[in-house]
Amino acid sequence: MEAANSKNKEISVGSHVRYTGTGSAGEVLGLRSDDEGLWAKVDTTQLWYNSRYLELMDDEEYHRLKSRESRRKTKKSSEDSERETTRKKVESIKQDLKDVDMSSELCDGGG
Repeated sequence: MEAANSKNKEISVGSHVRYTGTGSAGEVLGLRSDDEGLWAKVDTTQLWYNSRYLELMDDEEYHRLKSRESRRKTKKSSEDSERETTRKKVESIKQDLKDVDMSSELCDGGG
């Protein structure tokens, strides 16, 4: 089964497409039709999209987009890792300070 998008280009299983509503892109996993039109299931969202709202992407454009997304995810992962390391350091310092005895015998007021 093949579906056609708004520009009458054929979409088939394995095609790379972008949903024009959100810019979500992925590979077509399946096709189906009903009274409302032809639908394509996209791998990245696992959602069915009406084919008239999908645009075909050539392999180069698709891989460039996926590469850009991969770099963003790597950067975000790195930032999350740094944030977690900082959180652990703060918790460690809090614990160290919690164990400090601040009784009046050890501290003398200035004056």
